[in-house]
Amino acid sequence: MKLGMIAGYGGKMMNIDIDRIKFAEDLGYDSIWTAEAYGSDAVTPAAWILAQTEKIKVGTAIMQMPARSPACTAMTAMTLNQLSNGRFLVGLGASGPQVVEGWHGVAYGKPVTRIKEYVSIMKQIFARQGPVEHQGFHYSMPYEGNDGTGLGKPLKSILQADTSIPIYTASITPNGLVGSAEVADGVFPIWMDPTNPAVLMPSIEKGLKKSGRSMLDYDVAPFITCIMGDDIDACRMPIKGSMALYIGGMGARDKNFYNDYAKALGFADAAVKIQDLYLTGQKDKAMAAVPDELVDACHLVGPAEHIKEQLRAWKKAGSSGLVGSMLIGAGQPAALELIASEIL
Repeated sequence: MKLGMIAGYGGKMMNIDIDRIKFAEDLGYDSIWTAEAYGSDAVTPAAWILAQTEKIKVGTAIMQMPARSPACTAMTAMTLNQLSNGRFLVGLGASGPQVVEGWHGVAYGKPVTRIKEYVSIMKQIFARQGPVEHQGFHYSMPYEGNDGTGLGKPLKSILQADTSIPIYTASITPNGLVGSAEVADGVFPIWMDPTNPAVLMPSIEKGLKKSGRSMLDYDVAPFITCIMGDDIDACRMPIKGSMALYIGGMGARDKNFYNDYAKALGFADAAVKIQDLYLTGQKDKAMAAVPDELVDACHLVGPAEHIKEQLRAWKKAGSSGLVGSMLIGAGQPAALELIASEIL
């Protein structure tokens, strides 16, 4: 099982801790992942990190698909992969309707269909076997809309072919997981309970069967926050705040993928309560309503010995082939070192 580190996305001012990234690189972490919402982008920090490291891979978790054409993303990936001697990883996501239509100003469309079309086009460009042509629901190459000039022609990338660049998707819905496993090389579950793989695996296995592949060809790489300290309740609180935001406020009441996912993980009553509190402005109460059991199932918290105990479930999931990578969000070098000592 591999270890990665989540760099996240910047707030009002960009601040990338390159010393911590180099520390993880020296510990043997395989990858570092940047992100974007509606502030900083994911690609610029990835390029900045690649330029200042030597071994660690750098990926985007995630680039928002509606913000870029598949060809633009493929150009970016192939360029950074060449400049970094093969260290760039692609991570894609559909984002959500509020950001896609409110920020990028384009239709949200059909996220699973978009994933399939997007990855298909990118892999055609990577392979460079001929000029790229695609006519689908979201993408038309060459463009055939009534508002076009009719002058578009199929093109082939100038850059050398490179089919080694892996493509991950951020997916948690059943259909999204099927689509990811059908066309992509890995998936980022925002949270995962390693003792309850039934939430994810049937959909993943269905998609892999469609593609004629197995788990050996696919990397399940969940996001895992680690906060180490003697006061386990204090360690849980920042994670509860983040989970409350996603479960309660990341989407409309009747269309919140994270709320549905928390229910699938076995916390249906808590998910309803968190959303009710969050959407009525009671954010502190929503945070308090996140169960300790949900935090502990998906993340690493508390004293070092407690974290070591939690890691046993992750090591078991790794040895059984259910989890290929653990992507760790940790601001404490000691926590990164502890996890590396137990996993690598």
